[in-house]
Amino acid sequence: MKKYWLMKSEPSECSFESVLEMPQQTVPWFGVRNYQARNFMRDQMTVGDSVLFYHSSCAYPGIAGLAHVASSAHPDETQFDQNSVYFDPKSSRQNPRWVCVDVRADEAIELIGISELRKYPELAQMRVLQKGNRLSITPVTKEEYLFIVKRLVKKI
Repeated sequence: MKKYWLMKSEPSECSFESVLEMPQQTVPWFGVRNYQARNFMRDQMTVGDSVLFYHSSCAYPGIAGLAHVASSAHPDETQFDQNSVYFDPKSSRQNPRWVCVDVRADEAIELIGISELRKYPELAQMRVLQKGNRLSITPVTKEEYLFIVKRLVKKI
């Protein structure tokens, strides 16, 4: 059964526009170091799930594009790289702690800012809008996803 996700990325590290320029417009969702977010990728995401690609920790946070999950979970290679800020000395190739999925960009959209999302009672329960939520990956209901795509998305 298809699922829906909001996945946050800092545009200074990986913007939606940069993914559109990558081979096959696909990026491994590297660097996640939160167990709940990791478990979403490992245990619940499947190829074809829809993704709201969200820019965070920037001047204008919000949904910047539509994407989909393009691979099953696989080890996040950054955990093995001693030069990476995401290096984990407790992880090994035999027993990796961190996984990622590949995400493929589908369509750039006009940014839907967080203040815009807050205007609609239909979206009031979205985790990204909840006080104190800092998870980089959160599930989105089908109804929330369809509301955003049908009512708020403006194509570029």
